[in-house]
Amino acid sequence: MPNLRNLLIGAGIAAAGAIGTKKAVDYFKNRGKEEAPPEAEGDAEISAPDEVAYASVEESSVQGFLDASFGDAGRYVPNRPPKIFEYQGEQYMVIWAYDNKQEKNQMLAFKYTDAGRKMVASVGYTSDKTDYNLSLDPTPFAIEVNGQKLQSGQSETAGTSDVDFVLA
Repeated sequence: MPNLRNLLIGAGIAAAGAIGTKKAVDYFKNRGKEEAPPEAEGDAEISAPDEVAYASVEESSVQGFLDASFGDAGRYVPNRPPKIFEYQGEQYMVIWAYDNKQEKNQMLAFKYTDAGRKMVASVGYTSDKTDYNLSLDPTPFAIEVNGQKLQSGQSETAGTSDVDFVLA
């Protein structure tokens, strides 16, 4: 998983353990922190097209990335374990954080390419409303808000307490 390891290094994020693999459907169902295999086992390799390679990282380890990316130290504070993974040859990072400036939760998703990092999803949500800007098409992903899967567009919908990043 040299590309996933390079993504972590480039973003200044330390993985807790080696890179692991699991079925993508199981990976995206888990809202908690992923358990990574011990470093001694080395990085696992993807062996099937429905598997994801992932890095387990501490929520706090993405703080520097958020501060550097948005130029406003402390504006975004991680509030759920991030997902940093490779699926079908593409690398992604999804971060859930609280936006202290706009006083709402945010889910930020990035896709990494040879040309650099591209934000593919930005979702702000409170119990009153959810606003989103999505360009997940043609990726195999969507966001799930209140049981509804969304892949593209810029709009608002009902409020929610959580937004998930899921297979489309």
